[in-house]
Amino acid sequence: MIDTLTSTPFFGLGLTLLCWFLAVKLQKRTGLLVCNPVLVAAMLVIAVMVVFRIPLENYNAGGDIIKMLLAPATAVLALNVYQQRAVLKRYFWPVVLGCLVGSLASILGVQLMCRMFQTESSLLNSLLPKSVTTAIAVSISESNGGLPGLTAAAVCVTGIEGAMLAFFAKIFHVTDPVAEGVAIGACSHAVGTSKALEIGPLQGAMSSIALCICGIITSLIAGFFAV
Repeated sequence: MIDTLTSTPFFGLGLTLLCWFLAVKLQKRTGLLVCNPVLVAAMLVIAVMVVFRIPLENYNAGGDIIKMLLAPATAVLALNVYQQRAVLKRYFWPVVLGCLVGSLASILGVQLMCRMFQTESSLLNSLLPKSVTTAIAVSISESNGGLPGLTAAAVCVTGIEGAMLAFFAKIFHVTDPVAEGVAIGACSHAVGTSKALEIGPLQGAMSSIALCICGIITSLIAGFFAV
């Protein structure tokens, strides 16, 4: 009976939407960064599937439809860069160079750690794009032979950590809002951007721009570091 109900596309879609709804409610009620809706929703979906022993193939019948929407979601990021074009034009080279350094630091850090612990190539390829937004990271991971699920989890953890450590800017006396916003967006993408918006409007705008530019840069260079 359960297999019959879960083998339709409506199951994967319905379960995902329900878990997302509950995750958003939890985040709004608690206000905790660790209750990121993407992370909480994923954990809820996994819990339901484990408890009821639902095969992954059954979930993917509907889940693949949501996955298909990642491509247009990636393209929509270009609109954000366009809307912030005046700010980007004013700080073009500092922003681009900062995003390039941030992207390289993230990729080289992953490669160094994976080589130190002698991990499999699939793990390395999955973690390389961890510092860009999920829509872009999953596409990069798939094209390089990584595991999309692991990539999505790594992106969530990286974003939450980056947002929680945003206070380091004050510790190191980073007072320039442009530098602060670019640093947050370059390492913790959308989750960090939401934190940057709380700090200030300019920080939020620069973080949003950095999110998009780092996605473009990582897409171009990640393949050179993949195994």
